[in-house]
Amino acid sequence: MTTISPLAPTEFPSLPAVSGVSVATACSGVRYSGKPDVFLASMIPGTQAAGVLTRSQTAAAPVDWCRKVLRRGRARALIVNSGNANAFTGLEGRKSVERTVDKVADTLNCPKSQVFVASTGVIGETLPDDRIRRSVAGLHDTLSPDAWQEAATAIMTTDTFPKGAWRRASIGDTEITLTGIAKGSGMIAPDMATMLAFIFSDAAISATVLQNILSRGIDRSFNSITVDGDTSTSDTALLFATGAAGNRPIVAMNDRRLHAFRTALDGILVDLAHQVVRDGEGASKFVSVNVSGARSARAAKRIALSIANSPLVKTAIAGEDANWGRIVMAVGKSGEKADRDRLRISIGGIRVTDGGRAVPDYDEAPVARHMRGREIDIDVDLQIGKGAATVWTCDLTHGYISINGDYRS
Repeated sequence: MTTISPLAPTEFPSLPAVSGVSVATACSGVRYSGKPDVFLASMIPGTQAAGVLTRSQTAAAPVDWCRKVLRRGRARALIVNSGNANAFTGLEGRKSVERTVDKVADTLNCPKSQVFVASTGVIGETLPDDRIRRSVAGLHDTLSPDAWQEAATAIMTTDTFPKGAWRRASIGDTEITLTGIAKGSGMIAPDMATMLAFIFSDAAISATVLQNILSRGIDRSFNSITVDGDTSTSDTALLFATGAAGNRPIVAMNDRRLHAFRTALDGILVDLAHQVVRDGEGASKFVSVNVSGARSARAAKRIALSIANSPLVKTAIAGEDANWGRIVMAVGKSGEKADRDRLRISIGGIRVTDGGRAVPDYDEAPVARHMRGREIDIDVDLQIGKGAATVWTCDLTHGYISINGDYRS
């Protein structure tokens, strides 16, 4: 049995149905027998689609397919498997995607260009897509509006808990729903999104507008988390809007009715991103790194990531060692402008440095108490500009080594 992360939520949220969307899962045996490892989402005609995909130069075949079909901005189906990433599999990987898409399109009687695909798992092994294709008919027959927890579970790899979030908002007088699921635990330093994240809504919003707000939201959520500094070949975030809620369609970014939807979407993205960090492989502490006073927002984020990705910082946190010198080191190595004699660092709200040295009469005891908690806050003020950013990470424990050393066993 996998030990559930100590940072996990107490329970999976009760995700509401989304009008125009139904989902199903199956045990196809892609890698392990008896484990749900594939899920299908079916959406009504007219569903709009947007997505943000990994910028990895060794992207998986499903990513290439999604990149191509996203240009049309329409969706009828999404099929996802775990256990095999279908990455670095050459021509056979592309054919595998095409065969799977053909099967789903035939079964749902929809255009192939409206079928999205995602895979997660081991890199470099040929995907046994015949097992997935054999499951499609059964998936179609068992589609349900409520099987969200099963779907979130089916896409897990080294995850210790399924991840879901939802929000409701109003567009004019119409209430709309957003429901999302995600997976991710290791190989997390997204260069676009998280490993896999799928958000569904019944709002009527054009694909162009969806793409704009998703891209912005990703930068403040999934692109602001890191577990181990590694970017996956399979990072995929997709947003679908069926239009079934019946609101007057939003087709322009300057439509004032968009604000509530965007706020709800951003809330889901941050919620799911935090859950990924809380399920970081071997994690025992959730860490917020807040950088202010940088030359620009971009510089602030780069400094925050330098701190969050530092093995020395992360192992000090794991060891509950209030070694703030490692934070100083990480700021200095970031490549961004910093003034040593202006740098201020606080841990758990307690000032530890100022004026290029430890604060007078510095008492480590309250900082040490904060380090023993589950939630760690690091604040860095460079005092040279107005740039600010927040990045979330976790500590680095021996559990990370154990999980990844045994990953293919």
